[in-house]
Parts: sequence; structure tokens; C-alpha cells
Amino acid sequence: MENGDQFQEMSKAKYDCLLFDLDDTLYPLSSGLAEHVKKNIQEYMLQKLGIQEAKVPELCFSLYKAYGTTMAGLKAIGYGFDYDDFHGFVHGRLPYNILKPDPILKGILLSLPVRKVVFTNSDEAHASRVLHRLGLEDCFDRIISFETLNPSNNNEDGSEYKPSSTGIFDFYEYIRRPDSDIELPKTPVVCKPFEDAFEKVFDMANIDPQRALFFDDSVRNLRTGKSLGLHTVLVGTSVRTSGVDHALESIHNMKEAFPELWEADEKPENVKCSRKVSIETSVIA
Repeated sequence: MENGDQFQEMSKAKYDCLLFDLDDTLYPLSSGLAEHVKKNIQEYMLQKLGIQEAKVPELCFSLYKAYGTTMAGLKAIGYGFDYDDFHGFVHGRLPYNILKPDPILKGILLSLPVRKVVFTNSDEAHASRVLHRLGLEDCFDRIISFETLNPSNNNEDGSEYKPSSTGIFDFYEYIRRPDSDIELPKTPVVCKPFEDAFEKVFDMANIDPQRALFFDDSVRNLRTGKSLGLHTVLVGTSVRTSGVDHALESIHNMKEAFPELWEADEKPENVKCSRKVSIETSVIA
């Protein structure tokens, strides 16, 4: 290696991108918004999909555990519904006023001389409302939302999603016999914690996972990210678990945990982030 190349390699910052989850990461779980989301999902399952009331809570939780989101699980086991209808019902009625502006986090994010990307399973309208309530809408270079990775209600071959012609997969039997040879159907939804979602994000946002730091409140999401090369940070607890590189009680602790991020570059004091970021939507159904 030439001396110039050696110097360039030595001077290169360890991280050139920070990848952030949105919900329960950029604001705490204690806000209570997640409970309202869960309630609305269960009401959608009951009112729109006609699932028996007594079965809704267990199915909602079990599909979330298996597929990363309850919506992805519902699609996988054969329910046909419109993405926008689901998101409008679940997120459209949330009490966003319980989220308060976070000037401390805003200051931290704006002072970072490193590219910042939000990667959320939520739809773009929800992401926009959350960031606006937190006062963080100007703090990110790119926001990758549900619509970015799922640009329409159609399958990849262009055919429309419809209820399964073979009926609804018996997920309750799978719950009863989790160690059996029953094979779970694959979801058509591209989302965390699945590898294809991460790989699409890496490609879309030109992210080198070896040089990216990933913040999320989900251990499962973090483990997938780590398996693909990301450096991972669990947010919401200071207790580090297996498969996770770091753990922070709050996203506010990132400056003391990663002081090297501020050494990546000398950012002029008079430079401020004043533009409003456009949420990536591709072609929305």
C-alpha cells in the first residue's frame, strides 16, 4: 500500500452513516404512543378483517413476533387488505400531541458531521407527523419509510394482492405447535427484521454497513443488521444483550457513548441544517 493510501485509510472516519429506527427509538417507549398503535391494530383486525375478538390479542402479538410487524404477518397468512387503509386506520387516529419537541436531541443530531438516515417500518405520513412533533424534521438526510420499500399494493410481478385462494393459514396451529415442522408462509411485505429490507436500504441510500452505526429498540432488528455488517446500538436500556454491540438507556446518551462521531469532521459553526427533508416514497399506491 502506498504511503498516501495508508494515510487516507488511517484518517478515514470509522462511521460515515448513522441509521436510525423511528418509533420507540427517537422518542421513548414511555411516551405511550406504542400502546395506542397496538390498540388500533387490534381494532382493525376485529372491525375490518372480522377476526374473532377473543383471538385478536394473541394473534396480533404472535404475528408481530414472527414477522416483525403484525401487518406483515396478516398479509403472510392470507388476509387481503389495502396498505393505505391499514395505515390510515392504525396511525391516522393516533394522539400525536403526546409527543413533545426534543430540542436536546435536535441539537445532538444537527451537530453531527455524519450522514443520518431514518429507516422505519411505518408509513411516510406517520413518520412525518412524528418527526414534526419532535421538532426533528430538518435533522436527517433521508427517510426510508414503508412506501419506499413497498411502492404499491401489488406483488413484484404486478398482480394485485388478494386473499389467499387456499384460505387463511392456520396460525393458531403453529402457535400451539411451534416446534413442529409447520412452515410459516412468507410475507409479501418488505420490512425489518428481514435481510431483504436491509439490503434494499443499503442499496438505495448507498450505505456501507461496515461503516454504519444502526440504532433501534428491537433486538431482533439489530441482530439482523449485525449479521449483515452493521455496528448495532440497542436503545431503551443500558443492558447489552447478545448480538448487540452497544446499549443506551436513551438516544440522548449517544454523544457520551460515541464521542468519536464528532471527531469525524470539523463542521463550521455557522453551518446549520435548514432544509426540510423529503420522505422517500417512490410510487405510492
